[in-house]
Amino acid sequence: MTSRYAQLLFTPPVQLHQEHHGSRRNYAAMAEGPAVADRLTAAEAAFAAASTGFYLATTGSTGWPYVQHRGGPPGFLRALDERTLAFADFRGNKQYITTGNLDTDNRVSLLLMDHPARRRLKILGRARTADVSAWPAAAGPLVPEGYRAVPERIMLIDVEAYDWNCPQHIQPRFTPAELEEALGPVRERMASLEQENARLKERLAGAEEVDRAR
Repeated sequence: MTSRYAQLLFTPPVQLHQEHHGSRRNYAAMAEGPAVADRLTAAEAAFAAASTGFYLATTGSTGWPYVQHRGGPPGFLRALDERTLAFADFRGNKQYITTGNLDTDNRVSLLLMDHPARRRLKILGRARTADVSAWPAAAGPLVPEGYRAVPERIMLIDVEAYDWNCPQHIQPRFTPAELEEALGPVRERMASLEQENARLKERLAGAEEVDRAR
């Protein structure tokens, strides 16, 4: 956990609960440090680029939180630099709850999951929208080739803090593509064994014919 993440989330009421449960001393040390925004490293950038989906939380003008899933092919979410994340916000059901919430409160929280590796990354930031035409050419294609989706806008997130969370209780889950990659060698081995088994059966059948001929 970064010191900035602890500074933002360890509010006085949170600290009281930490005191009550005996964890305040350890967490107090985590919050020590300058009150400056975190900078993304190569690890966070790579994790984002490999993501096919994440959960995005905003708060509406009524004060109620709202969590929405955003997804796409690997590369739809990426780090433009060490302080900015961006993603193509594809056309959906046209409710615009997330977009509307950002008009009154631009603070967001992202949860990125890697179920096979049992890793998760939590990010706090401030989001803003931009026209698709504002996508920087240096960042590469806005929509990966072959992906059938219409981007309505670009979502830019100025990262404030992040935290790599522990793997406890994360159940390994795999996409069809990940399963295919993992099972490919197994299927090849099974096919090889089946061929070998067929050859052995042929040899055995031949030997039985020879014995009967005798």
